[in-house]
Amino acid sequence: MLFNFFRIIFAVDMRKSGKKRVLVSSTEPKRHQRMVCLVSEEEAQIVDNYLKKYKITNKGRWMRETLLSFIRRNMVEEDYPTLFNEHEMRR
Repeated sequence: MLFNFFRIIFAVDMRKSGKKRVLVSSTEPKRHQRMVCLVSEEEAQIVDNYLKKYKITNKGRWMRETLLSFIRRNMVEEDYPTLFNEHEMRR
């Protein structure tokens, strides 16, 4: 009950700032694992410039989606199981 009250207040405050938030249902899995990556100042500047250029405001979501989509694409396209290795297929 108290949680719903705070959720409603939070949603109202977000409307005042002009941002739109989607409330996540309690059935969605929660993220408990933290991953940390250190980058140089130059790499951080490259990422920040990219996010600014394409008007991406949620850096964490973008990082997570970019990383997972790369891994998924790699697994599907390159690491698929085959009966023969690549050298034998190209003969």
